[in-house]
Amino acid sequence: MNPGQTLAEAVSAATAVLRDAGVPSPRVDAELLADHLLNVGLGRLRALMLGDAPAPEGYAELVAERAGRVPLQHITGVAHFRYLELAVGPGVFVPRPETESVVQLVIDHVRGMAAPRIVDLGTGSGAIAGSIAHEVPGAKVHAVEFSPMAHAWAARNLEPLGVHLVLGDLRTALPELNGTFDVVISNPPYIPADAIPNEPEVALHDPPEALYGGGADGMELPTAAARTAARLLRPGGYFVMEHAEVQAGWISALLGQQGSWRGISTHLDLNGKERATSAVLAGPGRTE
Repeated sequence: MNPGQTLAEAVSAATAVLRDAGVPSPRVDAELLADHLLNVGLGRLRALMLGDAPAPEGYAELVAERAGRVPLQHITGVAHFRYLELAVGPGVFVPRPETESVVQLVIDHVRGMAAPRIVDLGTGSGAIAGSIAHEVPGAKVHAVEFSPMAHAWAARNLEPLGVHLVLGDLRTALPELNGTFDVVISNPPYIPADAIPNEPEVALHDPPEALYGGGADGMELPTAAARTAARLLRPGGYFVMEHAEVQAGWISALLGQQGSWRGISTHLDLNGKERATSAVLAGPGRTE
């Protein structure tokens, strides 16, 4: 990329730089970085690229950051999730598209319910809780986050949506509301201790506390989330948890061993991977 380049030339050069750096979607990222500076929308950006519009000032620097595998969302400060535009940055997990289908499970489950009570354990940026609050009119949505940095991002995203956000540990959260929720949803940390993610954006920039689930198998926090769900749900309440594809069998067995659940089901994401498990609470609504 050279001074005096047109927008089209700069985006083309940026695409090559990002491709050489191993960025998975180099053309899309090159366009999004240009639009971050121009703020015209991708449709208008592509129209400008048909003419002689100049490249925006500072574009090369942003492309260099992305080529260094800084997450696109950290550069732009925005992550898109379902119908929301979320503020994100260092210290918070960047929400992933596959989690959108987990949210859909909850939305489908509560359809037709009046004022369902829902809690998101380990909310991170607030993507799950915010989407449910946005898409389920009348829902009473709570969210719990342990990390003060992530909590700050979640507060920014969730306050306009009326979500009740708590800074706390998903293992002990909301004891005053035991047995009162219709739905518990969680995307807890679940990566095993010795499984380092392949993508530099994840390994170097997502906070470790949002990735590693505890223990050699990564199952400490998923196990805790399931126990908390059994405590917080009313009898007949619905629990759904996201997990790694390889953990589907473990999660189903875990829920079966806890003895509080029926209707245990594994769900596929849009790529056909077993990425979520759901169950219905059968019993008094809590475990000892």
